[in-house]
Amino acid sequence: MKIIKSRLVSETELPLQLNVSFNKVFNLFKKYADIEYAKHPYHSSAKEMVQLINKHPELKDGFSDYTLLEKYKEQIDLLLNPLFPEPLLLNEIKAASIPFSFTSFKFTDRFEKIIKNAGENFELNVRNFEDGGMYIMACTFILSYVYDFNVDVKRPFYFDIPDNTTGTIKYYRTTFNADFSEVKATENAPKITKQDFKELLNNFDNIDLWKEKFPPNSYIFKGFGIISLFDVTSEEMLSSIKANLLEGGQDLIPKLQSNLRDFYSIKDLKLGYSFFDNINTKVCETKVNKSHSLILNHSSEINCDSGYFCNTIMQKVFKNHETFIISDVADYGVKTNHNLFSKNLQENGIQSIILIPIKATNNGDLALLEIASPRAYDLNSVNINKLKDIIPVFEAAVKRTSEERQNVLEATIQENYTSIHSSVKWRFYEAAEKYHAERQTNRDAKLDQIVFNNVYPLFGQSDIKGSSIARNKAIQEDLTTQLTLAITVLKDACKTEKLPIYNELMFRVASYLNDVKKGLNAGDEVSILDFLSREIYPVFNHINSISTELSQKVSVYMNRLDKNLKVVYEKRKEYENSVTLLNDKLAQFLDNKQKQAQDMFPHYFERYKTDGVEYNMYIGQSITKSKTFDDLYLYNLRLWQLQTTYEMENIAFYERKNMKHDLQVASLILVHSNAMAIKFRMDEKQFDVDGAYNIRYEIIKKRIDKANLKGTNDRLTVPGKIAIVYSQDKDALEYIKYINYLQSKNQLGKIEFLELEDLQGASGLKALRVEVKYQKDFNQNKTITFNDLIKEIEA
Repeated sequence: MKIIKSRLVSETELPLQLNVSFNKVFNLFKKYADIEYAKHPYHSSAKEMVQLINKHPELKDGFSDYTLLEKYKEQIDLLLNPLFPEPLLLNEIKAASIPFSFTSFKFTDRFEKIIKNAGENFELNVRNFEDGGMYIMACTFILSYVYDFNVDVKRPFYFDIPDNTTGTIKYYRTTFNADFSEVKATENAPKITKQDFKELLNNFDNIDLWKEKFPPNSYIFKGFGIISLFDVTSEEMLSSIKANLLEGGQDLIPKLQSNLRDFYSIKDLKLGYSFFDNINTKVCETKVNKSHSLILNHSSEINCDSGYFCNTIMQKVFKNHETFIISDVADYGVKTNHNLFSKNLQENGIQSIILIPIKATNNGDLALLEIASPRAYDLNSVNINKLKDIIPVFEAAVKRTSEERQNVLEATIQENYTSIHSSVKWRFYEAAEKYHAERQTNRDAKLDQIVFNNVYPLFGQSDIKGSSIARNKAIQEDLTTQLTLAITVLKDACKTEKLPIYNELMFRVASYLNDVKKGLNAGDEVSILDFLSREIYPVFNHINSISTELSQKVSVYMNRLDKNLKVVYEKRKEYENSVTLLNDKLAQFLDNKQKQAQDMFPHYFERYKTDGVEYNMYIGQSITKSKTFDDLYLYNLRLWQLQTTYEMENIAFYERKNMKHDLQVASLILVHSNAMAIKFRMDEKQFDVDGAYNIRYEIIKKRIDKANLKGTNDRLTVPGKIAIVYSQDKDALEYIKYINYLQSKNQLGKIEFLELEDLQGASGLKALRVEVKYQKDFNQNKTITFNDLIKEIEA
């Protein structure tokens, strides 16, 4: 009998004296040997087995001398045959084993073959058990069997078994059946109480405590177990590939190559990859280390027009992004007249290869995963299906790599091109000068953090209202136009060729058209365009050849499509042009007005274009070196902000006549009276509030424009009114003075005093909302200046 031994992770003692016994099997045979089962089919064979075991009482009494397993090989085989039915021997991976040691002595045929392929001196070793792990597991077995204290510490055992026939490793998960086991306490075994049990539950990792409660060899184990193995190589490789991709590092490719060798059972499988610039169709330029590629032969550029790749690869891989398999490179070379690509493969000893294109991101990059073998048909169209679960993992990694590469480019741009606002540039120069001075004597010198303390924030926005609705409506109108044009072409074709297929296609296009008119859902546009590309355009190619008249109809349809996007893009273009026009007008005006405000007192200013314009300002003594700050400058800036917001409202109102889409803005000002600190985030290359308390201000900024009035579903921000949000009554009193002044100029109208619903992270907010009175003769080039405002107030 072949016996496979195991080295335990911790080769120490156990709380159990292990004795091999077949007593439970004997009792089963004894049951069927009884006269009560005289008519049972098992009766006669059971009587013979009972007689056999009675001749060798150590088989039921138990023994710890494992050499007896070989002595009683024939008897044990007969005893255990019912547990190893012959029809399952070729498929199941199963063995009789001694618990907690994994010493095994009877195997199915498949298990024996696996052990044979592993080599002569192979030992079954548990992969995932730490020192002391087996001892504690044996203790929990005793707790359950002897004391009826159930502890669920079940963990799957894993065996890594080499396969010398392929030169790879196979991975197996193991389950253990202990139904043929029993445990008894010796006189030296301390009795375990419920209090002991609770103490052990709180000290799972304390091996000394477990040995105190369960001294070595204090219990007797009799019996055997059944272990069953399940091949989990694919799952393990998928998990390992994920882990390796997350870890990254210089040795990533060798690790992944090793994973795929085990996955495919090909010991000399090769892995490579390359990145291509898929935007430029004439030159495919690799963007990563060329030594990782199996197909480029260390070339830095490939002229795709020169015929390096065959037309099929160019179409399927680089255009359609489909996986491509060459099972026999030699045969492929004949078919392609031995092009340079096939020659490179053969020179590199590659006879079968899988090319897996993975679209990186929207930047046009294409990653090409290359899996190759030196033998033909090792890789083929059948076993390529094994990669279905692995490809998404590589896609995620490629996306991350592409994003990281993009981040490097963005960092370079920010480092070299991002401008610093003039009001704070002096502080960056100070930090840079200090850093370079310290670097002369200290190579570990670090840049100072740029922080401005005790500054007052001002925030404002002029947001385009209903932009999402307007955008969706534009998409809806464009799709309606495109589908209607498609139906027109099919109708005319049907008059010339009375084919039922035209009616069927018109019905489907009309169905999409009806759905679009009812409203758009996420993904509708993509599915419609895919339908047109897949089902309609091939038919249009046929229609185009029928007659000149129908060809003109198809041309009318095609000419309505955007040349780059290949869709009708008329209403959306009008919408985007309208948004761009309005954004540019507002941003330009705000930038020009800012120059006036900076003359009064230097302050930090940053502006963003979204669907509208929003901006942040910070003013305080720490911002400037040249002037002394006074609260009067803050009040002046707030008045300037309100006046400028009113003027931006007028610009937006009078630009409506110049826009294809009638867009309106809703204006918002956020008042915050407490000084705060702002800090330049080196990783983001921008200023942000500093300190946990000040985060509340940022939260309010992000959520306030979506706030409703308290007790209603009405939005705070509406066209034709300026909303001023505050939390302290003194702020309201201050702004009422500014509003009264602008009312006297007939620029603002009625004031509303409002309470806002509680926002997540901010409650108790209030608002003033004041009507905008648009000027009939408004001229943005003749608006009131900051100095004019001050003079009028002083007068």
